[in-house]
Amino acid sequence: MYVIRMKNCAFFARHGVLDEEETLGQRFYVDAELTVEPSRPLTEDSIEDTVNYGVAFAVIEKIVTGHRRFLIEALALEVAKALTARFSQIRKAQITVRKPNAPVPGVLDYVEVTVVWPE
Repeated sequence: MYVIRMKNCAFFARHGVLDEEETLGQRFYVDAELTVEPSRPLTEDSIEDTVNYGVAFAVIEKIVTGHRRFLIEALALEVAKALTARFSQIRKAQITVRKPNAPVPGVLDYVEVTVVWPE
């Protein structure tokens, strides 16, 4: 087994509970940590037997830029489920979604949530 990490994948989207979040939108950042068991030995150097991270990025992008979700927790879970469904080699997907401009009454860098699938 080995781990593929994709860090700070950035997308413009319109997630959140408030109407203004849907109207204005904002940038969201996604980290994916994928625990992978290749279907053949890595020494065979075959992209077909592992997780193509270009395709994984496209899966994440489609979900994050797709329909609105109120909770970034739900967004992270949907990404994790989609990646494990798309790539049978993924044994565990840990997905973190960061929301830099969360509407809170204070100053912060971002709010983030991490989901692990399967649990």
